[in-house]
Amino acid sequence: MNKTEEYQVHTLSNGIRLVHKQVTHTQVAHCAFMLDVGSRDEEPHQVGIAHFWEHMAFKGTKKRRSFHILNRLESVGGELNAYTTKEKICFHASVLDKHFEKAVELLTDITFETVFPEKQIEKERSVILEEMSMYYDSPEDAIQDDFDGLLFDSHPLGYNILGTSESVSSFRKADFLRFIAENLNTQRIVFSSVSNWPFRKVVELATKYLASVPAHSARKERRLFNGYVPKRIRVPRVISQAHCALGRTAYPLGDSRRLPFFMLINLLGGPGMNSRLNLALRERYGFVYSVEANYTPYVDTGFMAVYFATEKKQLEKSIALVLRELKLLKEAPLGRVQLHSVKEQLMGQLAMSEESNLNFMLMMAKSILDVNRVDNLEDIFADIRRITAKELQDLANDMFDESQMSLLTFVPE
Repeated sequence: MNKTEEYQVHTLSNGIRLVHKQVTHTQVAHCAFMLDVGSRDEEPHQVGIAHFWEHMAFKGTKKRRSFHILNRLESVGGELNAYTTKEKICFHASVLDKHFEKAVELLTDITFETVFPEKQIEKERSVILEEMSMYYDSPEDAIQDDFDGLLFDSHPLGYNILGTSESVSSFRKADFLRFIAENLNTQRIVFSSVSNWPFRKVVELATKYLASVPAHSARKERRLFNGYVPKRIRVPRVISQAHCALGRTAYPLGDSRRLPFFMLINLLGGPGMNSRLNLALRERYGFVYSVEANYTPYVDTGFMAVYFATEKKQLEKSIALVLRELKLLKEAPLGRVQLHSVKEQLMGQLAMSEESNLNFMLMMAKSILDVNRVDNLEDIFADIRRITAKELQDLANDMFDESQMSLLTFVPE
């Protein structure tokens, strides 16, 4: 075990890594398979297939039909779920500890034994097309997807995770099998768990169900992103409010500036009601109901973005206020009290996030895949405490150049 005694790792003969944290006071077990495959691994004719695969995992395996998959954990009060991101597919479950083995067996089945029944493909195709329509009808969601496309242009990171109506309508069983064969690598799969089970028993359980999974060694290289060009696009839509996304590409996962930049974005527009953007746009002027700033790092790049909605007549004023807050962070370093407060706020948020065993289990899986470790909270706190006001100001000057900002607005017709 590593020095933090927080988690333990074991690698199976087929390359799948197991990461586990024992929490003795809980009666709930959380577990997941996380695959280092996502929408960025799709070719142009495959757009949306990773997300479609996630859906199809629940629609039939070599030994179960859809109903039996859905009923297996729900009937004992458990939960079964999944999600797809640009770089990951995750299947996860939460159950009472006495049903932990059921969850592991079922997750193994849907992750590795999906059979993609043609009738179910047709049914799920309709479901996904409805999901796409739902997102299009929700401008606050649609603008985030469209902003990805604006920033990353024709690169796979700009693909909509849901795909297009044309691509989703074209997929057949052979397309899923081909995508899996091209991308599945058992050395890039992590099984993560948090429960009251000791590590030894979890290793025995994982070995029982996972040792027989054949080693897959697809070596498909991800296309790296470069050549960002800022753009400004205004889209008329039949909506009641104007929606805005403003941002640019940013630091990748392995960059040493990632944590201080995350702190800077948290100060700018994080979840706290005292964020600078919330105080300026909502509290001072009443222009918005909510405003947020996000920073998302990927393995080779990343992006930051500010999102808000407002009345059409207040759109330009609101954008000007956002740009003013960015400019202030460039020009004026934080005072000693401000800096201390920002650090305390971020440390509190991180600690509360780790209170959720489900969140911690998913975070462990992603961390092992991305950086091959799980950072201890106290080590992260030590890094946060070392961040200086000058460091944050330098990052603001590096990242908040107005000429490098892209802008996407949905404007009421």
